[in-house]
Amino acid sequence: MQSAPQASSRRIGRSILALFAGVIVGIVLSTGTDFALHAMGMAPAPNLTERWSNNLLLLATAYRSIYGIIAAYVIARLAPNHPMGHALLAGALGLVVSTLGAAAAWNSTVGQHWYPIALALTTIPTAWVGGKLRLLQLQSEAVAAVVK
Repeated sequence: MQSAPQASSRRIGRSILALFAGVIVGIVLSTGTDFALHAMGMAPAPNLTERWSNNLLLLATAYRSIYGIIAAYVIARLAPNHPMGHALLAGALGLVVSTLGAAAAWNSTVGQHWYPIALALTTIPTAWVGGKLRLLQLQSEAVAAVVK
């Protein structure tokens, strides 16, 4: 039997791994889609010198929101406890990173300031949806177990 400090240490480690895995999923999906759009000739090269059109940025906002939900679900799924708390922590971290990114890119996004703001504003709601999906799954599993 493990001592309380060992169990707590394991939970913290699993929490960190859950957050890390979800962030990696979100990054891979987002950048993979960016590169795929470029490969198909639909988007400029991801070199930060060419600007994306507003229509393309709207598409990017949509798929990044979906990927944010998926990433938050992965975090909640892998969390050792409190799945919604883990998902919302990731959303809060995403809000901080997105806000810093928006501030850093503000002068280079003339006419397209809405995009980094939109990314920052969607982090908490997408994290909540991903966490909620996991909670609904857990609830469904509990009901199924009672019915058996």
